[in-house]
Amino acid sequence: MAGLTKNTPVPTEIKLHKKSRILEITFSDKKTFQYSCEFLRVHSPSAEVSGHSPGQEILQTGKKMVNILKIEPVGHYAIQLHFSDGHNTGLYSWDLLYKYGLNQDKMWQNYLQRLEEARASREPESAAQTPLQTGQQSKTCG
Repeated sequence: MAGLTKNTPVPTEIKLHKKSRILEITFSDKKTFQYSCEFLRVHSPSAEVSGHSPGQEILQTGKKMVNILKIEPVGHYAIQLHFSDGHNTGLYSWDLLYKYGLNQDKMWQNYLQRLEEARASREPESAAQTPLQTGQQSKTCG
């Protein structure tokens, strides 16, 4: 996990916009970043997503509609985000969030490229398909 360095700006305001699924953070240097919940979820610093070392990252798919349900402070250096898909193991330190804000566009483009290379989708997997969706005829018992 990234630690809190003494020169890293710290949040002065954290706002969750649930309808638009945006987490907005203003830092002490007056910079404001808007992170989509999807961006934060697919770039979670947890071992489950990031792996234990470089090259072990696990591509997150189907997270387009994910939202943040709860934000918990962790000491004076981080927050823990509880996502609507049940994920909640990443700790987002202030310096990590600031770095994400500065590099968000590049990180997002890299993510989209990885999805394309894997022929994967941002769209959530649909619920179990009904027989009509799979091309089978529906049968009625009488």
